[in-house]
Amino acid sequence: MPILKKSPSNKSKNGFTYLIVIALAITAFMLMSNPTNENIEEISLNKFVEEVKAGIVHHVVLADNTIQIELADGKKQTSQKEPGADIYSILEKTGVKEDTIATLSVTIEDTAGDKFWIDLLISFLPFIFIIGFFLFMMRSAQNSNNQAMGFGKSKAKIVDKEKEKTNFNNVAGVKEAKAELEEIVDFLKKPQKYTSMGAKIPKGVLLIGPPGTGKTLLARAVAGEAEVPFFTISGSEFVEMFVGVGASRVRDLFKKAKRNSPCIIFIDEIDAVGRHRGAGMGGGHDEREQTLNQILSEMDGFETGTNVIVMAATNRPDVLDPALLRPGRFDRRVVVDVPDLEARKEILEVHSRNKPISKSVDLGKIARQTPGFTGADLENLLNESAILAAKQNKKNIGNHDIEESVEKVLMGPERKSRVLSKDEKRITAFHEVGHAVVGQMLPGCDKVRKISIISRGMSLGSTWFIPSEDKHLHSKQKFEDEICSLLGGYVAEEITFGQVTTGASNDLERATTLARRMVTEFGMSDLGPVIFGEKNKEVFLGKDFGHVRNYSEEVASEIDKQIKRFIDRAHKHTETIIAKNKKLIEEIAEDLIRKETITEAEFAKYFEKHKVPKKLSV
Repeated sequence: MPILKKSPSNKSKNGFTYLIVIALAITAFMLMSNPTNENIEEISLNKFVEEVKAGIVHHVVLADNTIQIELADGKKQTSQKEPGADIYSILEKTGVKEDTIATLSVTIEDTAGDKFWIDLLISFLPFIFIIGFFLFMMRSAQNSNNQAMGFGKSKAKIVDKEKEKTNFNNVAGVKEAKAELEEIVDFLKKPQKYTSMGAKIPKGVLLIGPPGTGKTLLARAVAGEAEVPFFTISGSEFVEMFVGVGASRVRDLFKKAKRNSPCIIFIDEIDAVGRHRGAGMGGGHDEREQTLNQILSEMDGFETGTNVIVMAATNRPDVLDPALLRPGRFDRRVVVDVPDLEARKEILEVHSRNKPISKSVDLGKIARQTPGFTGADLENLLNESAILAAKQNKKNIGNHDIEESVEKVLMGPERKSRVLSKDEKRITAFHEVGHAVVGQMLPGCDKVRKISIISRGMSLGSTWFIPSEDKHLHSKQKFEDEICSLLGGYVAEEITFGQVTTGASNDLERATTLARRMVTEFGMSDLGPVIFGEKNKEVFLGKDFGHVRNYSEEVASEIDKQIKRFIDRAHKHTETIIAKNKKLIEEIAEDLIRKETITEAEFAKYFEKHKVPKKLSV
């Protein structure tokens, strides 16, 4: 690690401080050299004359206009005379005898030299402060100029291998990604093993995946495993207000890396500078594009054998420039996806190592209850569980703590302070039971985990569905059943109370969005296997312009008709289910009003009691 040096700003501040301290010390010394004794009595000139006449004055010291008197008994006094007046003349004029004046011991003290230096110091002290102030300002300006000249220097940090604790043992659930990166680390440690076979070291590794899946954690693990310098920087740190700064920082970064080769450069959130060129308003002179051009040039330079590997992470691979992704620049693309069931269990085991987990906790069960959770979500889940257990003064984390944390992460904390009226509570209960019953009876829907009318987040109640297994492919039947389940609360209100409330607005929005995607993205409508609309890669205009219509108004009208057809069909089917099972819904809703929460096992007993099949065909 480089030795840290004091910056010019620190030197200027210290110099100015020393100057002030020296000036104050000199002033204090001069004041201390002329002490004033508060025990000396100050008398009038007339009293001094009377004491001389009485013969009790032993010695007199004249210091400018001050008369310092020492009496025969050792007592000291002081008096003041007029400037320019002679003490002998004063005594003669006041009638003191000549022999008394002749015997009086008088010493004249020269104060001209001390007065000169005190006056000089007092006169020049303001100038000293003014000069010091200007020196401080000049040093500050010089430091600012140095900072301005240092804009083009890279801000990359070098990871200290000795202090870096993260390694591949701390990363779970991404076996393929770890295998790719372990190969890179091995290449850096033992290059001859690969070069002997004619293999070339990869120039770039791009980590692609949703937020929270562990891309940065993998980079930190590489830093912990590799016994080479590791430079880390964020993509946003390249770009400044001044044109050319980003490109200069890229040059400086690669210059440092080449001096320390073999080494690794990690650029987090590379999409900040690596977006598709031509998407900005500044044309070819856009600062971000200049930075990207310099990165492309450095990664595909004429130099060979430098053994510098560039790692980068992004969750927006669709916006990256094609030139950045071609072989020879980023040779490896490592996908870090949302973990599956087995991977979630491994991640939970890693994050539970330093936590007192109860022996009754089944991490496999928790993994099944958390589909779609990323590594960051699972870490946050166990952290929330630890906080909840600590608040309740428990010695370990139990099943209840984790289940409560899962619901908190998914739907927000309980809002017990939100008190619902009797009518609102009843409407909410029938609404949630409508979701649950329809979802439980349709084969495409997941099973019901819990029903609650306790407010969480922005919702007044919640119905929690949980899939039995991770799914990667979804059928048209599943989407149609999910739309029916989303409309279950709306239809339950409609049939039970004869009207609907605003509580179904979010359900209707989700149902409409799903139906639109079935028509425009998945080719599941009568319009055939056609994708309508395309994503706009020119993302600088904003998200609202991210969808480009590539179809006519007539087709748009047909799309709207198909969406309405899906919704109407689901609405009719949901009405049939709700009407046939009205007594079942009423019984569950009344119990829900009383209990506020119904679990999966309790919910299944109602179907057994009424002998209602749990799954129906459409």
